[in-house]
Amino acid sequence: MKLAIAQMCSSNTHAANVATLEALAAEAHAAGADLLALPEAAGLVNKDFVAASQIVRPEADDPFVAACRALASQYGMWIHTGSTPIRLEGEERFRNRGHLIDPQGKILAHYDKIHLFDVDLPGETPRRESDRYVPGEEAVSVPTPWGVFGLSVCYDIRFPHLYRDYARAGASVLLVPSAFALRTGEDHWETLLRARAIENGAYVIAAAQAGHHDDGRQTWGHSLVIDPWGKVLLDMEKRIGLAVLELDMTAVNRARASIPSLANERPYHIRA
Repeated sequence: MKLAIAQMCSSNTHAANVATLEALAAEAHAAGADLLALPEAAGLVNKDFVAASQIVRPEADDPFVAACRALASQYGMWIHTGSTPIRLEGEERFRNRGHLIDPQGKILAHYDKIHLFDVDLPGETPRRESDRYVPGEEAVSVPTPWGVFGLSVCYDIRFPHLYRDYARAGASVLLVPSAFALRTGEDHWETLLRARAIENGAYVIAAAQAGHHDDGRQTWGHSLVIDPWGKVLLDMEKRIGLAVLELDMTAVNRARASIPSLANERPYHIRA
């Protein structure tokens, strides 16, 4: 599989991010990519909930999703949208939703971020993703020409059972689009991603946001591609743009044959 992975510094307007997307998709197509992988919040980064509420749309009307579908069809290329906020009927809060789009522009699957980062620390302003988003309830795996893809978003990476369940369901690629904060990014980002790859003998593709965003936040960057043995094949560091590389999908079977933890698993109970 020839992968194009994008590192973005998404804006607080759909139009600016669609323009970036169009350039990225053209570059990915020119490089012969089979799949373009985008980061979390690729379509919109706007922490002002009131302002965002004026522009976030239902999936069918979302301009970023529409642009991804049109470009996938135009270039005959798979696109993973990373995620973008969308609104469901009857819900005031958004869904943090990612889409896998086939080369005909069809949405094959969507995934709503399940795990939301809510934390209250003494002396700090509470940070609660659940104030803005409704959590998803379903893990989603998708058959593709290169094997099964397991879909997730950012904070999900701290919940290893999700990825184990994907591996048990046959996933050979784990998609982890993200917008990691600076402190946790520096200390935890690579370690968590490499652990998920090693534990499950799967490729991890983690497209990320990077830099200073229009809404004032900063993100860590370091989009990573990690092979099933845990080797980092690509680290984009702080660079905005596109990287293209070939993934040898036979590496999944080799890693799982060498460390057959999926086959060696046994049921157990915890004695209290």
